[in-house]
Amino acid sequence: MADSDLGSCGAAAIREALHRRGVRPLPSLRTVNRILARRGALDGRRRTRRPPPPAGWYLPAVAARQAELDSFDIVEGLALQGGLRVEVLNGVSLHGGLVAAWPGAAPVTAAGVVAALQQHWRAVGLPGYAQFDNDPVFQGTHRVPDALGRVSRLCLALGVIPVFVPPRETGFQAAIESFNAWWQLRVWARCRPATLAAVADRSDRYVRAVRQQRAVRIEAAPPRRPFPDGWEFDVQAAPRGRVLFLRRTDEQGRVEVLGRRWWIGPTWPHRLVRAEVDLGARRVRFYALRRRDPGAQPLLREEPYQLPDRRFRG
Repeated sequence: MADSDLGSCGAAAIREALHRRGVRPLPSLRTVNRILARRGALDGRRRTRRPPPPAGWYLPAVAARQAELDSFDIVEGLALQGGLRVEVLNGVSLHGGLVAAWPGAAPVTAAGVVAALQQHWRAVGLPGYAQFDNDPVFQGTHRVPDALGRVSRLCLALGVIPVFVPPRETGFQAAIESFNAWWQLRVWARCRPATLAAVADRSDRYVRAVRQQRAVRIEAAPPRRPFPDGWEFDVQAAPRGRVLFLRRTDEQGRVEVLGRRWWIGPTWPHRLVRAEVDLGARRVRFYALRRRDPGAQPLLREEPYQLPDRRFRG
């Protein structure tokens, strides 16, 4: 660097200088780097690589493969020839990779999601957890506090714990986002469909092929509970069970859950927490989450909470 007009340094600059001087044979960049490392001439800090946390690390039962987690998401922005807008409700299980897809005319509604989930779970069984983003179609309206939507109520009625992931956070929806991309590549981009029936036919064939390809993985996944015989969904039934929200605190250590602000504490700013709303115990508990130490999830705070007893309007 002292002799370079550009102030260049490092293996690339050294190799370029040797090339200009006509040195033969010319060493590779890897060789130059090894020589620099051996002589202690590298001052850069080597990145510490830590092993990734286990799949579903933020839910201890899922991470221990004691329960399966089904993720669901909506693919938007598709249109058929003639302008008919299409949206697709996709689903995939975390451990088994069991996929499902329901293409239809836009928009996807909460009633449509409820019908699709019942159809799917009747066929394959119930998971321990069902994960969604914070779309009102899944969670319910954001206009009023303490609102549980139709999809959340379906999960609770079947003993499936709904999980809502934090907004604008990467990683939590990786499995379903990956399947969304593959569905668009392998189904939508290939068939150039003219009708919704053609899309549904191509999608069904793709889903069957993926399930057949992943048959061994699906079989090795945590067991599912059978769907109860003769069960019918009563949306007005009082919700029972737990609803989970993954959230990141703000600079003051607060999070928003069910339209309410909860103070966690000044020692946990800009950190992940898992909020467990226990409707039966009438409590909400907040647990610390850290990717570096996924096994340690201490209880940070516990507060009383009761869901208002009011008629569902959805």
